[in-house]
Amino acid sequence: MEKLQRLGCAKSVVGVVVPAGYSFNLDGTNIYLTLAALFVAQALDIPLTLTQELTILGVAMLTSKGASGVTGAGFVTLAATLAVVPDIPVAGLALILGVDRFMSEMRALTNFIGNGVATIVVSRWEKALDLTTMQKELNSTK
Repeated sequence: MEKLQRLGCAKSVVGVVVPAGYSFNLDGTNIYLTLAALFVAQALDIPLTLTQELTILGVAMLTSKGASGVTGAGFVTLAATLAVVPDIPVAGLALILGVDRFMSEMRALTNFIGNGVATIVVSRWEKALDLTTMQKELNSTK
């Protein structure tokens, strides 16, 4: 949060957007849930219709909000997401169990980057972004 402020974002915007982002802007988790479900279906040679794929995407958008920052919560949320498409067996999650801890780190990183970008966008939108400070910080060679 300090680095976003040093980048030129107003403290009030950073103080609202970053904490709210960790509750609502879980884009890394959403991407993971969707792609993991599609991977399991493809690995098990289960053809999905476009409607089923869009259903997985829509449900993942909602269920990703329930995946807390606890390692392993995304895996449980994925099991709940797979329940929407009964063609994909939940037992297929065994295929990705071995890489879930690594993927959890990637989800967290993607969520973190997304929240940083959202803070900059909202700061700019609210005219609370010091563009001169931002340019100076981005061009510095520290």
